[in-house]
Amino acid sequence: MSAIQADIEARLAEAEPDVEVLLAEVVGAGTLRVFIDHPNGVSLALCERVTDALTPLRATYSLEVSSPGTERPLSKPDHFRRYLGHRARVRTRAPLEGLDRRSVTGELVGASDDEVTVAAPDGVLAIAYADIQRSNLVEGL
Repeated sequence: MSAIQADIEARLAEAEPDVEVLLAEVVGAGTLRVFIDHPNGVSLALCERVTDALTPLRATYSLEVSSPGTERPLSKPDHFRRYLGHRARVRTRAPLEGLDRRSVTGELVGASDDEVTVAAPDGVLAIAYADIQRSNLVEGL
């Protein structure tokens, strides 16, 4: 988890304790994109409350707060565990061992505290969370 995501989670723990921060990432020239979830779903009103709770960050970043959508991001071991049996795309910081690429798409078949296991067309791959740059669900199985 990134430092910015940890900071946002700490800020929201008091203001919106039921909000789960799925992913917080800085994109482009100073835009902070935050994907959230809530047991009752994500509404515009919830996004507005989260934006208000993160007002201090708006001095540094342009802030985007949204629901995860169908291709929800996966950034924590619990996220991967919750979606075992679903298809995901995992992008790594460096090329995967034995492959000449940094991305793999396949079924999530395992998720420990240290790595996720993906059944991909080229075989079953174990990928350490520390090596993952970004990951999200993809449609279809």
